[in-house]
Amino acid sequence: MIMDLRESAKVSPRDNLSSADVLSMVSICLDDETATELKHFIGSTPFVRLRTERRNYLGEDDLFFEVMPESVPEICLIDFDQDRRSAILTAERIHEKLPGTAIFAISSNAQPDLIIQAMRCGCSEYIVKPADRDQLLEAVVRVGGRKREKRELLNGAVLTFLGGKGGSGVTTIATHVGALLARSSSKRALFIDLHSACGDAALHLGLTKHQYHFHELAEAVDRLDAELLQSFVLRHPSGLDVLPAPDLTEPGRRLQPEAIGQTIDFIRLRYDFVLIDCAPGLSEENLEVIRRSDQLYLVTVPEVSAVRNIARYLDYLGRMQFPSEKVRVVLNRHAKRSAITDDEIEKAIRTRLYWKVPNQYNQVIRTINAGDPSSQLSNSEVARSLKAWAEDLGSKSNPVSEKRKPGKGLLGLLGR
Repeated sequence: MIMDLRESAKVSPRDNLSSADVLSMVSICLDDETATELKHFIGSTPFVRLRTERRNYLGEDDLFFEVMPESVPEICLIDFDQDRRSAILTAERIHEKLPGTAIFAISSNAQPDLIIQAMRCGCSEYIVKPADRDQLLEAVVRVGGRKREKRELLNGAVLTFLGGKGGSGVTTIATHVGALLARSSSKRALFIDLHSACGDAALHLGLTKHQYHFHELAEAVDRLDAELLQSFVLRHPSGLDVLPAPDLTEPGRRLQPEAIGQTIDFIRLRYDFVLIDCAPGLSEENLEVIRRSDQLYLVTVPEVSAVRNIARYLDYLGRMQFPSEKVRVVLNRHAKRSAITDDEIEKAIRTRLYWKVPNQYNQVIRTINAGDPSSQLSNSEVARSLKAWAEDLGSKSNPVSEKRKPGKGLLGLLGR
């Protein structure tokens, strides 16, 4: 679409805009004036981040794609004035290698045949210099809208569990909730153990023999299909499907965050719930999962170090403008008489506790040893608590659509 950026926009650039989902941009061969204008735009637009400024067009032996950061940019802005032929070849290469990246052509020449030429090489927007902020914003919002529409096609709800420290009981809680959810509802649920090694989810569920794991599946994301997915999945008697972590005997494996995200996007098309057990910390892998999460459960225990880290997580997520309504804090090993009270914890983390899992160590260990949380139900307080949590999740007729409210106006398109 041709855009004369000297015209004033007809919409308010701040109207109902959500900055929770940041779009990354790469610029190529911008002249000094346009580069300055773009920086002003980026500086006043919190939901767009300029990742790289490249001074040269892409050559045949260019390492641009090899050195590309783990997460693929949503937008690539190419100046077509310096060398139009090289700009066209650059756009064609990016369109071929990164089909999910929107390519913006920017030029001082608005002749119709040149615009058509740019569109044919993969550009989705043709921006006429000098760039006007509000019109550039409209182009960016269109990209955000397409990204949001794609995400809303992904029907399954992603529930991520992250502990304040090791030993907080995240795996125990997540496996119990997953197994109970699968047994008590008619919905399909899959559990992902995202630990790079030493993941215990399969052991907690009594699935001690497995040939493949999640990391291998994500490494094969380019050829991922339903048949391949099912060949990796373990089935628990409760009905919960499981993708375990690598064994301790394997060398440490580091996945590209983008591969993790693409694998999760594929999986959620086929399940109502995807539960993800993360190792403690805000690693690049965990942040990629969090960005795709419909609900993030931060699990703490009544210990100073765990509570402190949860407060740090919340502070970081707040600074990154992750929607607060998607974050819930769970207190594990809750006791009425504890060295740290519930009020003290809520004061430290500056938010209310969402769920309290009672401290009944012996009962929990019995269910872990049995390898089937859903069949070890009793009248214990911890069993009733986790069952109520799972039933609450399973009772939602459409867990994703209920959480995603449509934005108002053009700029609401970037809302999650």
